[in-house]
Amino acid sequence: MLKQLIRFSLDHASLVLVLAGVVLALAVWRLPRAPVDVFPELNAPTVVVMAEAPGLAADEVEQYVTFPVEASFNGIPGVRRVRSSSAIGLSIVYVEFGWGMDIYRARQLVSERLDTVREELPPGTHAGMTPITSITGEIMLLAVSSPGGEVSPLELRAFAEFDLRNSLLAVPGVGQVSVIGGELPEYQVLVEQEKLRLYDLTIEDVIAAAGAAHSTQSAGYLPDVDGLELPIRQSGRVRNAADIAGTVIRFHAGAPVTIGQVAEVRLGPALKRGTGADGGRAAVVLTIQKSPGTNTLVITDRIDETLDGLAPSLPEGVVVNRRIFRQSDFIGLSVRNVVEALRDAAIIVSIILVLFLLNIRTTLITLTALPLSLAVALLVLGWMGETINVMTLGGLAIAVGSLVDDAIIDVENVFRRLKQNAARPEGSRRPVREVIFEASNEIRPAMVFATAIIALVFLPLMFLEGIEGRFFRPLGIAFVVSIGASLVVALTVTPALCRYLLARTGRGGAGGDGALAQAGL
Repeated sequence: MLKQLIRFSLDHASLVLVLAGVVLALAVWRLPRAPVDVFPELNAPTVVVMAEAPGLAADEVEQYVTFPVEASFNGIPGVRRVRSSSAIGLSIVYVEFGWGMDIYRARQLVSERLDTVREELPPGTHAGMTPITSITGEIMLLAVSSPGGEVSPLELRAFAEFDLRNSLLAVPGVGQVSVIGGELPEYQVLVEQEKLRLYDLTIEDVIAAAGAAHSTQSAGYLPDVDGLELPIRQSGRVRNAADIAGTVIRFHAGAPVTIGQVAEVRLGPALKRGTGADGGRAAVVLTIQKSPGTNTLVITDRIDETLDGLAPSLPEGVVVNRRIFRQSDFIGLSVRNVVEALRDAAIIVSIILVLFLLNIRTTLITLTALPLSLAVALLVLGWMGETINVMTLGGLAIAVGSLVDDAIIDVENVFRRLKQNAARPEGSRRPVREVIFEASNEIRPAMVFATAIIALVFLPLMFLEGIEGRFFRPLGIAFVVSIGASLVVALTVTPALCRYLLARTGRGGAGGDGALAQAGL
């Protein structure tokens, strides 16, 4: 079959070269759109259910929230294990599925079970699934601070929580933005018990009135007003603390009693649970996580564009530091290392080929194996669902030194046979196409077996399981795929290029042995 492949490549050399160009163009088009990450996905498909139970102690959260939620997930198809964590007012349940489980199907199954248990939870408990994020999906940390102290911690947190966070969540590919530090603003109603007794009220009355202070309800419509129906509405939205203070609780002795008469209403900070800092200075820190399967570099550029657009509207004295942590910097360094390895390999291969063969055309033919093999490897990795990460780039970097081996062997043998054919008398010379075919076919078994032996070295990586397999398998896949691609290139593109570029080898003094070859090295 491989023999026929060589024959086909020589007979249809133009078609083979056009297809090679298409593959290269497709890889160039696909590369900016490929998902990029630091590491492979190391976590099994996991659905995280978070439940807030204000006012409950850790043991009460464990008994009344965590246990029923965790028990409801038992028996879901494909679940590998269920883990949980309980804290004051907070329950987190991790439902971990087996490898290969579709995360969206897993969330559907968890959502169905979660709906059945919500009614059993204590009043006021809110349970829901967290957004889909990767274990290595934290792509950026931002710090919002006021170096001169012009903006208070309360105003900093309000800007980060309600303005900056919402703008970042609108960026395509951003899965979650978490905010810590500063002082989270909230409306606080500080009830005075003596005044409650004065008006014969209870704390429940104040809670009910405060809850009803913020509402928007329909009041029906007026029919047939000049042939139109006019909607009627009332808006009771709270815009400041005074709106809450002026809310009527009930009438006492014929006079209305407002919340402001029995309590102090103010905008104040919520109880702190954690803090943030930037360079030893108090700050509000935002952690940005991306959705799985998205390009970290593209999302980072979009976030920078969003921050650039928000820069003119920042409050006076507010500074946003983007350089605390950027996953894109690490990825960029890895990509630069691979590019440098490719550059160095191309230079070394070029020097060696020129010294041995003293022919620029053989050097160009050999070097085409590098970009084509890498292009095929990237396309195959994308088809297999692998991301561009440290391990796949490492596999490609390791393979760079071997990608030109097959092409070198083929080109050197073709070049030698063409020179021998050109040295024959004029009437006994064979057709160039036949010489190239026989020369390529002559070393075909050696190329195939040499490539197979090199690939077998990395084959055990394919059978690793667990986190080790998820971590090292992409390296092995990248290496084996790129080496296999180099063999295909040597059997197809290299003979086709030899037909066009080496057809006149040995005629008129063209070509010759290099300095090292003449010295017998």
